[in-house]
Amino acid sequence: MSNDVDFDLSPDQWAALRALRNPVSSGRLSKAYLLEDLVKLGLVVIHDGTPAMTATGRKALVRGSCRLLDVAA
Repeated sequence: MSNDVDFDLSPDQWAALRALRNPVSSGRLSKAYLLEDLVKLGLVVIHDGTPAMTATGRKALVRGSCRLLDVAA
């Protein structure tokens, strides 16, 4: 049985999650409410005021990448 969960994120939420793959230059994302939603879903945590992707966030991003490619096509 798989413990994986599919997340039905908005395109803006996917973009915010992808942005966290690289260090945030200013220490903030442009849309704080997106970050709050991702924290509530357990995809992001805040360490010393800096957002960081969780292991669950990484899995969701990798698993969601195929679905995002389908949307873009």
